[in-house]
Amino acid sequence: MSETGAELLVASLGAAGLTTIFGVPGDTGVAFYDALESNTAGVRHVLARDERHAAFMADAFARATGRIGVVEVSSGGGATFAVGGLGEARASGIPVLVLTSDIHRASRGTGALTEIHQPDLFKAVSKRVISVDAAADIPAAVAELAAVAVAGRPGPVVLIVPEDVYEQPVDLAAADLAAPAAAARTTPAERTPAPQDAVERAAAALAAAQRPVIFAGSGVHASGGWEALADLAERAAAPVATTIHGVGVLPDAHPWLLGTCGNNSGLSAVNAHLADADFALFVGTRANATDTNGWTTPPRAIPTATIEIEDARVDRNYPDTIGLPGDAATVLAQLAAAVAEAAPDVRAARARAAAQVRDAWRHEDSGTRPGSLPAGMIDAPDVVTAVAEALVGTPAVAVADPGTPTPAVTIYWPNERAGRDVLIPRGHGPMGYAIPAAVGASFARPGDPIVAFTADGSLAMACGELETAVRYALPILFVELDNRSLGWIKMLQHLYEGERYFGVDPGPIDGPALARACGMRGVHAATVEDLRAAVEAFAADRLPTYIAVRVPHMIDRVPQVPAWHAALAGDSERPVY
Repeated sequence: MSETGAELLVASLGAAGLTTIFGVPGDTGVAFYDALESNTAGVRHVLARDERHAAFMADAFARATGRIGVVEVSSGGGATFAVGGLGEARASGIPVLVLTSDIHRASRGTGALTEIHQPDLFKAVSKRVISVDAAADIPAAVAELAAVAVAGRPGPVVLIVPEDVYEQPVDLAAADLAAPAAAARTTPAERTPAPQDAVERAAAALAAAQRPVIFAGSGVHASGGWEALADLAERAAAPVATTIHGVGVLPDAHPWLLGTCGNNSGLSAVNAHLADADFALFVGTRANATDTNGWTTPPRAIPTATIEIEDARVDRNYPDTIGLPGDAATVLAQLAAAVAEAAPDVRAARARAAAQVRDAWRHEDSGTRPGSLPAGMIDAPDVVTAVAEALVGTPAVAVADPGTPTPAVTIYWPNERAGRDVLIPRGHGPMGYAIPAAVGASFARPGDPIVAFTADGSLAMACGELETAVRYALPILFVELDNRSLGWIKMLQHLYEGERYFGVDPGPIDGPALARACGMRGVHAATVEDLRAAVEAFAADRLPTYIAVRVPHMIDRVPQVPAWHAALAGDSERPVY
């Protein structure tokens, strides 16, 4: 019996353990869908309503599992739509395999419908692109791309298969699937140590410091380095601050956790502690201007060391750093073995200081939310807290859109265990991420409730995937923070453009009505009691649920964005990202 290239691709994916595909069919990929329909390789397909959303689903699947997410699109519009989603994965170091069909090879250069040079299209948002011209090459291509996706700093990879290659006859029984079966598919692919001489220098600098800090980002999650980070923090008595992507590297109750830093969701007490540090160890973070408040928290002038999987990125923002290229968990363990254990009196003093930092932001928070709210409104932090409390004891994953939801979820969502249980897209900050990402996270963590915090602007971009959640009966709670504007941009206009508002006030959308039209429970919550009741109803049956909550605009309730507070105090200079 003669099989096809499409069937060989499905078999290769199954052999590689890449068995969940998020996608949207197109005319150049119908042979692949035919192969999926009858496959015996255990490969399942999740139909999305938009290719960008399918890419976000694959991105969130990868974040929540540490395994490669897979997205399938077709040539032309499908491929171009996917690029918007892949930009986030590329910037955030998320391993995603893109499968894209292409026009018949005989039609190249003819101006055929959907023709575009896909290698050029995907170049900026991927680590590698392979276009196969023979079906027999598919297993090796899958194996190579899977290995590249998780090697070093993870990222997207792309396999292009022309429609006539999908239809090429192959002998599936004789196909060699050993390569995809043996391919790496999880992060990290390798446990690469740092040079020992650099480790010794960094350990000596850490031990000599009076006010050391550890600055942790998403690389700790990618490496599974939670225990190694905790061990080093404990041995060196070095408190840990995190970026937004680093939330969850230590549980909230850990005595050495300070909280989030930087110019988005950065707590003043944490930033002040970093500004006063005399040594900083960066672990798996870009350490860009936003993360470090323009490289002032910590200052560039102090000694630093940097653990970074990609050698070229080690010293790009702190040029005089001690470079520690390698896998985060491995290098953290090297440092823990090399550093001198902190003396008891030093440990006690630093622990007290860390506790004071953790306590300080609660007082700071109460000062940023003065006065009462109009009837029917709830503060965004109170929304997040109420949802979390109603789900207490449940291992929920929180997903948040950029803008309004990000500071509230970053700071107020509880992290009872170490791990990547909070998914926020900080590579590019694309709106419309949370709703489709919640779908991907739900397939990654079957049975666990997923909470997607979205906003009215992002809802308009991603509402089609509410139907996807219903179709698959996913246990997702969608919570809309509705401030009736493109809130983040309006706040920038308020602070830096003389309160001249333009292009930031779209009309309202009734999110719950839209959700009900898709077949799920949809309600408005005007009080915290209403909100709790709706969350408890979701917790009882785990059926897709949408709750809309009116929240005040950031102009009236300024979130933890230090530059905004500085602007309100008279500093009119807008920070550089």
